[in-house]
Amino acid sequence: MRAAVVLLLLLNLAVFAYARLDRAAQSEAGRLREQVVPDRIKRVTPKELAALAPAKLVCIEWGPFADADRARAEGELEALVSARQLSQRALPSDALYWVNLGAMPNRAAADRRAADLRAQSIGDLSVVDYAHGQFTVSLGMFRSESAATARAETLAARGVLGTHVEPRPQGAPAQSMIVVRDAPEPLAARVKDLSTQYAGTDVRVAACPAS
Repeated sequence: MRAAVVLLLLLNLAVFAYARLDRAAQSEAGRLREQVVPDRIKRVTPKELAALAPAKLVCIEWGPFADADRARAEGELEALVSARQLSQRALPSDALYWVNLGAMPNRAAADRRAADLRAQSIGDLSVVDYAHGQFTVSLGMFRSESAATARAETLAARGVLGTHVEPRPQGAPAQSMIVVRDAPEPLAARVKDLSTQYAGTDVRVAACPAS
């Protein structure tokens, strides 16, 4: 009798173990079928992969600006970036070059010359003190001598002769650069478009320095 009970118990244990193993095998196979679906796998091209990557951040430097023009340019940028991304970098007085028409004997003569230029649709000019009580027509401040020379050559091609390229004069209005930090790379193209409205400015783009 005892042997029969033991045998029956062993048979029940064997059936139970077989059932558990069968369910486990079925469950694992089902799980794998759900995970591996070859027809849902899509090859990603390098271009698509790049599009999925986070946007590369850069620093944009735009200028030089006098205070009034800088405030106007910053107003345009505030519609594109947050205020915390904007800052200014002052330029030393010896870092700029000036394009002008040389000394004129009085303010009236400078005003007449400026009016003639405006009639030719020449922009970015103003009448300013020159030296020793004389006046001149300023045609822009530039960050480098080569940029100032390029402006003078452009003016010559439009018939404006007699320009001078000189280091920034003492007492001239302070100039500064606008810096946009951690800007998405596509923003650089937008800033370059804006720079065409501000004669004498250019845009540089580079990796942001460490904070």
